[in-house]
Amino acid sequence: METAQHQNNHLIFDRELIARRRQRAQNQGELSFLLTRCAQDAVERLLDINRDFKRALIIGDARASRMIIDALPEGKVAHVEYADHLPEDTPHARAIDEERLPYDAPQFDLIISLLTLHHCNDLPGALMQLRGALVPDGVFIASIFGGESLTQLRGALYAAETDIYGGITPRVAPFADYSQAAALLQRTGFALPVVDSDRVMVNYKNPMRLLSDLRELGETNALMQRSRKPISKRFLIALMRRYAELASEDGTHPATFEMLWLTGWAPHESQQKPLKPGSAKTRLADALGVKERKF
Repeated sequence: METAQHQNNHLIFDRELIARRRQRAQNQGELSFLLTRCAQDAVERLLDINRDFKRALIIGDARASRMIIDALPEGKVAHVEYADHLPEDTPHARAIDEERLPYDAPQFDLIISLLTLHHCNDLPGALMQLRGALVPDGVFIASIFGGESLTQLRGALYAAETDIYGGITPRVAPFADYSQAAALLQRTGFALPVVDSDRVMVNYKNPMRLLSDLRELGETNALMQRSRKPISKRFLIALMRRYAELASEDGTHPATFEMLWLTGWAPHESQQKPLKPGSAKTRLADALGVKERKF
């Protein structure tokens, strides 16, 4: 039998720490501008789908989740269940763990996840469970942070650590890129998978404001292999100096956030299927009005 310590060595994220930080973020301050943007984008995507939904599950900050429902036309979603990966005593939403969903049968025709799944240790397993909770032809929509997120901060952190400590420790979570996200949807059995990217460049007057925004999101370092040592004043000064090297001409400090949007459907016999190779009835050359050439 593996020891708890050995098992933890296989984990990327400290899920209990993430839950505490999300709860703290939701109990303090205003809703993050990134979550607000994601909620607005989710509304637009739902309005593009020409159907109503009987039962929806929305995973994420309950304030953003309710923003989605409040912005939709009456009757678009008949019943909604709000949930998040939070401690059990959270009053405003059902506490669930995306890696161990409590649904043992298909029951939702819509599932939305807002900036939560990128912290799963077993993302393929979580996606398979989410697909299993969808009824046939149910739709899944999720936003996750993509690989272009926080490239400037990551570079400044690594440079500052090298300056002060002569090496680096894990400080920024690994994010999936576009092709990886698309492959994950296909691998986990979603039909008609689509991935698109929303990239936002934010210019901060002070890098400390960026760190504050990350705390408000509950997105500070939760890697299992993170350093447990308090951040020293010497390191913080080095970080600010390295980030200043990336400043724009106007003196502001850029930060990139990339949100990948994943959309997929639970398989159903009514859905379109790709044609078999060789089944075309018209030659491409005829359609283009050109003479076919053989090489």
